[in-house]
Amino acid sequence: MKKTLIILITAATLFGCYAGPQGELVGVYPRENWIQVNPYGMNYIHLGSYTMGPSDQDVPFALNTRSKTVSIPAFYMDVHEISNNEYRQFTNWVKDSLFRNTLAEDDNEDFFFAEDALGRELDRFIDKGYILNWETPIDWADEDIFDLLYDEYFLQGSDQFYNEASYDTRKLNYRYWWMNFQAAAGKGGLDEEFGEVNSLNQLHSIRGHSDRSQFVVEETINVYPDTLVWVRDYTYSYAEDMMQYFYHPAYDNYPVVGVTWSQAKAFNAWRTQLMNNYRASNGQSDVQRFRLPTEAEWEYAARGGLQLSPFPWGGPYMRNAQGCPLANFKPMRGDYVEDGAIRTVSTDSYSPNDYGLFNMAGNVAEWTSTAFDETVYDFSHDLSPEYSYHARVDDPPTLHRKVIRGGSWKDIGYYCQTGTRSFEYRDTSKAYVGFRSAMTYMGRGKSGSPEDWN
Repeated sequence: MKKTLIILITAATLFGCYAGPQGELVGVYPRENWIQVNPYGMNYIHLGSYTMGPSDQDVPFALNTRSKTVSIPAFYMDVHEISNNEYRQFTNWVKDSLFRNTLAEDDNEDFFFAEDALGRELDRFIDKGYILNWETPIDWADEDIFDLLYDEYFLQGSDQFYNEASYDTRKLNYRYWWMNFQAAAGKGGLDEEFGEVNSLNQLHSIRGHSDRSQFVVEETINVYPDTLVWVRDYTYSYAEDMMQYFYHPAYDNYPVVGVTWSQAKAFNAWRTQLMNNYRASNGQSDVQRFRLPTEAEWEYAARGGLQLSPFPWGGPYMRNAQGCPLANFKPMRGDYVEDGAIRTVSTDSYSPNDYGLFNMAGNVAEWTSTAFDETVYDFSHDLSPEYSYHARVDDPPTLHRKVIRGGSWKDIGYYCQTGTRSFEYRDTSKAYVGFRSAMTYMGRGKSGSPEDWN
């Protein structure tokens, strides 16, 4: 007892004697003890250098790449392509926000009073698109809510099919903001719509930060995937059986398609908001934003640490020693099923590469953040290379191109190579293009052995 008392008195004395930094430079305290945990569904990709570009002959003589050594900081990459069910979380969140904003604007006091009781019903209303019955008794306030939302957000009259209560997906608009750091840094000359630099005076005002609002860009994007891509992309081919691809549970774990580059960008803005809002509610610091991977990051991740390998699994062939295809692609003329699939397959199909990433070749090609230019390898930096361009509406079509990588279920093996580049226009949607997200690691990189990273 006496010993314990002495320890307590000593601790109290020491604590009472502490008088702060005492004129010394010691930094600001307290600070959060920062340990970055892998985001759910992502693997850590360690920093490194690699030879970017073709690892095989340029079969079509496209002449849009050349071998170049580049270095990539540490980052995270989704293990799987974004699935229909994951993207549906985004569209349902937008639905829920629209419903609740409408009810708030209507100043429906009964709704706010009964919000907890109606929460389950609103969720069913949102998820199903219509209400068959209510688990709680309907009173006049409930009917008002139903009528208000139905009239505002559901197809009416002749737009309906067999009088089904179907949600009007044209209303699924997501508004978000992003910062144009290129313009803020003085790399201007693109478009007034995005707050770019157009004069020397404006450049001086940027560096003085006289009006920060000019670099904050607001965008509103319709987020619902284009379900008609299956019919549109293939003339003289029956594909109407794929019209349920996005919302039917049979395809929950299949990669989302029919998503434009702009929609993929909006998805990542929402995913960032979802994560950082949760962290803020728990008193935690923000993490880096989710985003599309750069073209250089995508190729680095696809190679899985295998230098100069044409495919994510290594070796120069699309088949293993037994002759079995190693990805979902088009192996033979007209024979789509030799690889075990006819169109897309589940996002966890086939074997992952050495970074634990699935379908980095085949299944669906994937959007990157990089603008497509045939000569970009000649002028891009060798440290984390990237080329971005915010095209104006009236810019030539070539300036609206974005790099896609990895090949898809309808492509021949050449497009599945790690070094093959291709493109689609940013506001087009295809039945063979999806995406996955990336996030920059905060710090130099993780220490220890690769077995401890993921």
